[in-house]
Amino acid sequence: MKILLDECVTKKLKPYLAGHEILTVTQKGWNGLKNGKLLEKAVVENFDLLLTIDKNILYQQKVEEYNIIVAVLNSPSSSIKTLQKFIPHFNELLPSFERRKLYIIS
Repeated sequence: MKILLDECVTKKLKPYLAGHEILTVTQKGWNGLKNGKLLEKAVVENFDLLLTIDKNILYQQKVEEYNIIVAVLNSPSSSIKTLQKFIPHFNELLPSFERRKLYIIS
């Protein structure tokens, strides 16, 4: 699966997502793009999933309009120590994810 890490998600999370092609918003040069533009670019570049901790995306975007999965880690912090705790549950749920839907991982 081709996964895009939002700029609010540390790149240190990449090793915890082994088996997937992982790129960051920064690597793509997309820093500062608003969620709608970011989702558009991610779809054009054939990303399967946007991984973020931005809970506001739920209210700011109609994810069903974009051919991509959006997963939100319901984390109180962007630290790797906190985020890595969500990965086992994320990996467990990942096979059931569908495009044009948003998932909150707790």
